[in-house]
Amino acid sequence: MERVLLVDPDKCTACRICELACSAKHTGAFNPAKSRITVETFLEDNFFFPLVCQHCENAPCIEVCPTGSLTRNPDTQAVVVDESKCIGCRMCQIACPFGAVGYSASERKIVKCDLCGGEPECVTFCPWQAITLIEADDAVLAKRRAFGARLKEAMKEVKV
Repeated sequence: MERVLLVDPDKCTACRICELACSAKHTGAFNPAKSRITVETFLEDNFFFPLVCQHCENAPCIEVCPTGSLTRNPDTQAVVVDESKCIGCRMCQIACPFGAVGYSASERKIVKCDLCGGEPECVTFCPWQAITLIEADDAVLAKRRAFGARLKEAMKEVKV
């Protein structure tokens, strides 16, 4: 069964340990700028939300990738990037409805969550259990999609 990251914004304190754990896992450096997860903060509302790839069932990033560098891992169901095929065109960034695909200017490649091969570091190190990896059933997926849609609308309002 598919497993998904479930984020509970009510538990997130914006400590950003998830970002540090992710960057350390993927780059060997504690650098939030190199993380595949980003904690969005809305201080005026005391609202924090770890934003990470949703590994969409019908992933638009896979659809628009001109080189086929984005595929679904059959074991984890994560959308993963083959860096040897990525040309850094950033079409996947444009296509992602959640803004969850990053770009490394130094490597000229996209960077995105790969669920750490099925054992996400962000989940392991989140001291508040704000991020969990759970079995996806229809109810959870529906809840995630509904929340994602609400977040997408909210993000439109905060864009400059």
